[in-house]
Amino acid sequence: MAAARRLKRVAASQPGFLNLKTSSDSEGLLSSRRKRVNKNKKKNWNKHSDIHDVEDFLEDVRHQERTTGGLLSEKPDDSLFFLDVGPPQKAEQKVEEPVEGKKGKGKGKASRPLRIDLILQHNSLVPPPKDVLSYQQPNAKKLRRIAQKAEQLAAKGVVPRSQKQLLNRRPVKRTAKKAVTEANNNPDREYYDMWGQESKESADAWYLQQTGKKLVKRPVKLNEKPSALPAVEVIAPGGSYNPDFFSHQALLQEAHEVEVKKQKAEDKIEKQLAVNKDDTATEETIFQEQVEGLVEEENEEEMAANEEEEDVAVGAIALAEKKTERQRKKERAEKIKEQQRQANRQYTNQRQQLFQLRSIKASIKQQEQTTKAKQKQRKANQEAQKSQPKRLGRLKFHAQDLEVQLSDELAGSLRQLKPEGSILKDRFKSLQKRNLIEPRERAKFKRKHKLKYVEKRAFREIT
Repeated sequence: MAAARRLKRVAASQPGFLNLKTSSDSEGLLSSRRKRVNKNKKKNWNKHSDIHDVEDFLEDVRHQERTTGGLLSEKPDDSLFFLDVGPPQKAEQKVEEPVEGKKGKGKGKASRPLRIDLILQHNSLVPPPKDVLSYQQPNAKKLRRIAQKAEQLAAKGVVPRSQKQLLNRRPVKRTAKKAVTEANNNPDREYYDMWGQESKESADAWYLQQTGKKLVKRPVKLNEKPSALPAVEVIAPGGSYNPDFFSHQALLQEAHEVEVKKQKAEDKIEKQLAVNKDDTATEETIFQEQVEGLVEEENEEEMAANEEEEDVAVGAIALAEKKTERQRKKERAEKIKEQQRQANRQYTNQRQQLFQLRSIKASIKQQEQTTKAKQKQRKANQEAQKSQPKRLGRLKFHAQDLEVQLSDELAGSLRQLKPEGSILKDRFKSLQKRNLIEPRERAKFKRKHKLKYVEKRAFREIT
């Protein structure tokens, strides 16, 4: 900025510089009395320095740039002067044909611009400043480096991976035309099944993946049912209002077995919690507990004598553990002989197995049969497990009690039949059994504060 001002001052000092605006206060400034100010201090420099001449000069330069687009001293003579050759000759005015629907009075006004447009029109010849931020590009160095690398690879004949994928992509068949939507009131339009299967995407898989229109593949496990049980189980024939004798007895036997299992489980818990009679305290055990700890001196002396004997025996064993060189050689030779004996035994066993091929084949065949039987059993267990409830939560599933009527409770008609069970509870247990929801128990209501009983005034008056 300072350099530009310096250039403008130098241009103004030239003899050809024309000043368009003359300052009216120049005589007053010269005639004004000069103040005596201490200019040694920096705060007085801007306060008492006379910069009117500099400001006038800069304002004049700005005025020239706005009106003429630059300094007049730098302009060529052809742009400042022209040759006067007299009044211009008027060209023959062409007679225009009158247009229908228009009047002659508004002809001049239509060609003249409005005053508001003239006010808003840009009248400065100074070009607008260049917006540096609009030319900046984020990661310009990185993009330039990538472009240079791509040019080098292209010069070598190497095709980038993205372009290779585009070239290897299968062409899409464009023969099928887009379906034109028909009007709703057209009786001849095709029937649309809103519950039918959706039409598969005919576009390219790579295109759908890049554009984000490819649907997520549904896991295969979600298509499987969590249980093989039906939604509504058919009750046994013995549960009818007028059942057959044998079917009714079979249902009673099934209910009896369920109750026996429950009774056995309860007896097992009681047996585990029962107190053993042998563990109960008697007079002898009580007396031994009281006397215990009184006769310790004799036992301590015996224990000390035994410890001394053990120490002597351990010392003798430690002294006898050291072996001579001859003993070590002998042990080494025996070890080598034992290894050779084992190798010979293994060799003879392998030779003997050649004569046992028939029995070995029979054993292998038997093993295969056992493995196949185990596989079948495992598959059968897996199939049976599909119809069993799984452990989905912290609680275990408990089956609903069988709704059975005894022989004396059977009714002869539907009118005399007593209703049993609840449809809502039956459906809730069915959802738990089919692994659709986890087994739950009713939440226990617990009061945070105790109930406070207060006698009302009306009750007090009566009593």
